[in-house]
Amino acid sequence: MTERLTSAEDLPNTVAAPGYTRAAHGPGIVHIGIGAFHKAHQAVYTDDALAAQGGDWRIIGVSLRSATPSRQLTPQTGLYTTIERSAKGTKARVVGSLAAALNLGEDRVAVLEALCARETRIVSLTVTEKGYGIDRKTGGVDLSHPAIAADLAAPDNPQGVAGLLVWALARRRATGVPPFTVLCCDNLPENGPMLRGLLIDFARRAMPEMADHIASEVAFPATMVDRITPATSAATLALAKELTGHVDEAVIECEAFRQWVIEDSFPTGRPAWEAGGAVFVDNVRPFEEMKLRMLNGTHSMLAYAGFLSGHRYVRDVMADPLLATLVRRHLKAAAATLHGLESVDLGSYAEDLAHRFTNPHLAHETYQIAMDGSEKMPQRIFTPALDAHAHGSPLAPFAFATAAWLRYTIGRHDDGTPYALRDPLEARLRPDPAHQLSARAIIDQLHSIDGLVPYALQDALEWSDAVERDLARMLNEGMVAAVRHAAEAT
Repeated sequence: MTERLTSAEDLPNTVAAPGYTRAAHGPGIVHIGIGAFHKAHQAVYTDDALAAQGGDWRIIGVSLRSATPSRQLTPQTGLYTTIERSAKGTKARVVGSLAAALNLGEDRVAVLEALCARETRIVSLTVTEKGYGIDRKTGGVDLSHPAIAADLAAPDNPQGVAGLLVWALARRRATGVPPFTVLCCDNLPENGPMLRGLLIDFARRAMPEMADHIASEVAFPATMVDRITPATSAATLALAKELTGHVDEAVIECEAFRQWVIEDSFPTGRPAWEAGGAVFVDNVRPFEEMKLRMLNGTHSMLAYAGFLSGHRYVRDVMADPLLATLVRRHLKAAAATLHGLESVDLGSYAEDLAHRFTNPHLAHETYQIAMDGSEKMPQRIFTPALDAHAHGSPLAPFAFATAAWLRYTIGRHDDGTPYALRDPLEARLRPDPAHQLSARAIIDQLHSIDGLVPYALQDALEWSDAVERDLARMLNEGMVAAVRHAAEAT
């Protein structure tokens, strides 16, 4: 029987192992949201930093809901394999930067102790937008969010992100421990300032004495993160066993490319993440917009159109000449909305993205990318569309992406086969089955959701007409025909 991965000492020579003695480095980071992306990104950069310069910077990973990460990683002493897939081949690496994997429900005392420990100098997060409980209109707390509501009712027994961070910062202040730096690593515009505003608003409501302290004493550097990380499959597990000689239930696979741009604001120190290629800048916003609009926006478009055209993986979408044409059209349109990036050749960046999407070894499912569309469309599609409208640039690519998403929200393929929508606003997005489907009715339903689509975009007749035309064609002729029409019109 093959043994579980518990040590990095008996790996094949073809598998990279941590370049440091793990026990010699204590924890200095708590990461909330210990999922596949964190293991493919921040934990790998930290592994590189430890190998290059050492320091007490290992990571205590925390999951707020699922106990699965802890149950996968704890028997493996925090070790796991990353499998990098590129057109050049496949490489395996065992990462050692995780010191522990905890679950709030099962390990609550340990989680709270880690957040309050003097040794913890950074708390980083990847919980997706829906995990924060942000009100889109105000930027403060969403009072209807379950975790926000629960934590405001019982701030001394926090369950969610805002409640936990404010509680921990208050305990540290009371005991004379300096505040940790809060590092948001989710794909959100100005993610650092966003999280700062959320915590200040929460504190004003739950612990008013903490609001000014958070505003003046806590650092919230913004970041831009990029690495395509498909969901782990049975094939991933089998490949890990083949490459490492061990069973690894925590294995993840990802593309070889990775990018991390960070504002360098860490009052109590940070790992040498530049050793792994991280770039430190004064203002990360132009890089955020580039990635959100070009990579993520194009990903959303191809996911909805590709999934409804019968393509399971992104690589299959790129093998479809018509959809590949629309991918390049969207990349060009998104690039035209960007400004202030003199150091980046956007044309080359677009070609690099298209090349990454074609990776034949990466099984990145369109259905995976398609989930939580209501959380992604505003920054990926609607905001650049509004900028394009303001400058008289083409709206067709953004209108097509919006129509494809709206067609997806119906919840069934052209042949009538149903699928789960997997969206927090599903009940409000899915058309009423008692009503006859029409493009106009679906668009009106979208516009009735306050704060989702900017009013200035709703009022733009050119935009509204373009979305309605594309959506009507998708409804009446099918997605494949709509893709063909859009590609031939390019």
